[in-house]
Amino acid sequence: MDFKAQILQGIPRALPKKKVYDTQVNHAPKKKAILTKEEKKLALRNALRYFPEGWHAELATEFLAELETYGRIYMYRFRPDYEMYARPVQEYPFQSLHAACIQLMIQNNLDPSIAQHPHELITYGGNGSVFQNWAQYLITMQYLAGMTDGQTLNIYSGHPQGLFPSSPAAPRVVVTNGMMIPNYSSADDLEKYNALGVTQYGQMTAGSYMYIGPQGIVHGTTITLMNAFRRKLGMSESPAGRVFLTAGLGGMSGAQPKAGNITGCITVCAEINPEAARKRHQQGWVDELIFNLDALLQRVKAAKEIKETVSLAYIGNVVDVWEGFDAAGVLVEIGSDQTSLHNPWSGGYYPAGLTYAEANQMMAEAPALFKEKVEASLIRHAAAVNRHVNKGTYFFDYGNAFLLECSRAGADVMADDGVDFKYTSYVEDILGPMCFDYGFGPFRWVCTSGDPEDLVTTDVIAMEVLQEIRTEAPVEIQQQLQDNITWIREAGANKLVVGSQARILYADAEGRAKIAAAFNTAVQEGRLKAPIVLGRDHHDVSGTDSPFRETSNIYDGSRFTADMAIQNVIGDSFRGATWVSVHNGGGVGWGEVINGGFGMVLDGTATAAEKLKSMLFFDVNNGIARRSWARNKEARFAIEREMGRTPDLNITLPNLVDDNLLDALV
Repeated sequence: MDFKAQILQGIPRALPKKKVYDTQVNHAPKKKAILTKEEKKLALRNALRYFPEGWHAELATEFLAELETYGRIYMYRFRPDYEMYARPVQEYPFQSLHAACIQLMIQNNLDPSIAQHPHELITYGGNGSVFQNWAQYLITMQYLAGMTDGQTLNIYSGHPQGLFPSSPAAPRVVVTNGMMIPNYSSADDLEKYNALGVTQYGQMTAGSYMYIGPQGIVHGTTITLMNAFRRKLGMSESPAGRVFLTAGLGGMSGAQPKAGNITGCITVCAEINPEAARKRHQQGWVDELIFNLDALLQRVKAAKEIKETVSLAYIGNVVDVWEGFDAAGVLVEIGSDQTSLHNPWSGGYYPAGLTYAEANQMMAEAPALFKEKVEASLIRHAAAVNRHVNKGTYFFDYGNAFLLECSRAGADVMADDGVDFKYTSYVEDILGPMCFDYGFGPFRWVCTSGDPEDLVTTDVIAMEVLQEIRTEAPVEIQQQLQDNITWIREAGANKLVVGSQARILYADAEGRAKIAAAFNTAVQEGRLKAPIVLGRDHHDVSGTDSPFRETSNIYDGSRFTADMAIQNVIGDSFRGATWVSVHNGGGVGWGEVINGGFGMVLDGTATAAEKLKSMLFFDVNNGIARRSWARNKEARFAIEREMGRTPDLNITLPNLVDDNLLDALV
């Protein structure tokens, strides 16, 4: 069968042969055994309902073995034989061109060059899943191939619930991931209900089909790192010869070395998984691999001496690096961490003192002991960071729950008030006041032609639009615009593409709408060979309610509410999004955040031109309005400016209270 026929088939008509477990692929760590005997039966019933009864006897034995060996039922037997990558959109079977674009995005998320654990359908973050199992993938792709523009596909935590009649104006797909009753969002609830096959952790862009490889986070990390050095050194000082020390070379964290090179500093990134480090080195995202701490010390000292721009991956534990640099007197100007601490007990953080293999074995066979090791390591980790900060290091939490999990472990990370952390998150210090409050956030696009020439064309279009906007922009947003003009001008030279022909930059509502309109016109005129898919990371102005990251600079007490993200998804859905998604969980963990996202297809039509204006305007300004109500002065400036340009926009503004009045009263 050819590729299109396999997609249209869905679940194979004949039971495929069992596949040999591929040891050459980076696999997810084994999950801890959490189900009772009766719950194991339920997990098997849930898995077998995807298949005809005549296959049950054979598959039940196989699925039980998967459950007991790996902690999940992935249905490896049903993994397709065709190569997994984002094909040009016309190569997919479809009745709806928009549905074909979604097929492309799904396959891009599962491309082995992008996905962290591709055979477990995990894109990044250790547990950020596109689907729970391969049956869900097969059925979803079949539905998308057959659906019309008068249908909508509902996805329940990876499960394709079915096609429902709707309208061409409705989203083609609505995705929910992990939407639990609030009292059932503990870490063990995720383990249990995921093992049962009824929920999944969609992360931010994994379960919403909007991941574009490390490039997405490279841009955000570059903007963050450039501004971190500006905070540390001042606007006129160069990062050359200065050290940025961090950890993680996974699907998201792997962007850090590339961002460091673009910023122009010395990046030291520790990674405990040798395969993850080698993958980033092979892709050109990190310059050198170093396996010995003494060799790392000498290499960093040499780089400092000549003010070299270089990225170094240390294969080992980051705690050893922090402690080793402290003992050797190596000054670290900027420090952070991007290990997946939203997932601390299942492979997101590897404790000091254990090898990668030892840790993987312990987390599966002795989870209580593993948790103790992680907590002890976090205490050491934080203590070493504190010593560096006392010497002048600027340390920021990168929203990966590092400070949160350190505090839960009893590490010394709390401020004197016992409520706040002693270190701010990067959103509090940098991205919140400098970007999100003004409406700037991650605007991304994918060229569905798969043609690199189309990507070059979009780069030129985007740069020209930003340059035009900058000529009349207020001083408050000049730096943001210039940073992104510089970024898009140099994007091709930085070789950021992995997987689909995609790009990202930070833009506000005006920039996003004008760039999107120019793309749509280019598709209509044939200057772009196929439609463009628009999207964003949920890590944005409006899409995410995350009290320790995206909304950490909301100080009116509402950062623990999730109205904004839910309103965002609902509002985007009836304003023109091609698909929408909402997740429990994201970069800071299950139960800690609600994420909303979208995808939009620009097909060159007048309908797309109208939809992009309405949806992109709301998608950004919904968040600015909320931030303005929280009394963020930058957001108030932005929403008042927008109301001046848009007569139909009428936002409730806060009246400010004199603190002296309250101090005298309370």
